[in-house]
Amino acid sequence: MSEHISSAYDRDLESIQTLIVKMGGLVEHAILEAAQSLEARDIERADITRKADKVIDALEEQINEEAARVIALRAPVSKDLRALLSVLKLASSLERVGDYAKNMAKRTPILAEMAPISGADAALRRMSKEVQSMLRDALDAYVRKDVELAENVRQRDLEVDQMYNALFREFLTFMMEDPRNISACMHMHFIAKNVERMGDLVTNMAEQVIYMVSGVMPEEDRPKMGSTVTVQDI
Repeated sequence: MSEHISSAYDRDLESIQTLIVKMGGLVEHAILEAAQSLEARDIERADITRKADKVIDALEEQINEEAARVIALRAPVSKDLRALLSVLKLASSLERVGDYAKNMAKRTPILAEMAPISGADAALRRMSKEVQSMLRDALDAYVRKDVELAENVRQRDLEVDQMYNALFREFLTFMMEDPRNISACMHMHFIAKNVERMGDLVTNMAEQVIYMVSGVMPEEDRPKMGSTVTVQDI
């Protein structure tokens, strides 16, 4: 009987893991599509990206329901309970990353009406690709229960912060040189900040994987550049 219960639990967990990976793949795609539609000023593509967020939201709800069902039905303890609670946090982080990608797409039609800021689109694409790569590795770390890979993702958040701060200073320079750039730079800044926050959320996911596997959250603070710069700091 015990083996039967264990086998059923394993199947439940594998099913939820499949949903997490599916959700993660959709979020990865949303990041890429949002960045590329912005760079191309492709309003139709941005609109598709924005509407696709509903599927990501629906998957989070499904994962929450499945995890709650398994907890209620199987009454897991110790590492089994930890795995299910981690799943809930991973799904929440993925949903929020998806929201930030949707917010990027929402600003594409606005920026399509404005003169481009030299080099900004390519810089945002590079920053988005780094976050996308971190997300892919965080999901791989989750599936493989790979603490070392999760820690690698955690360390790479510093690169995203560095790219964000460099981009912010470029926007500030453009705005000071020509007030006509202010509106476009402000919109681009908010997009860059969204991408930086995506990096933080993916880092949280990596830390959750470490906790899921080891039972201990990382003690050392993640590497940060003090704090990232925002418009409010000017």
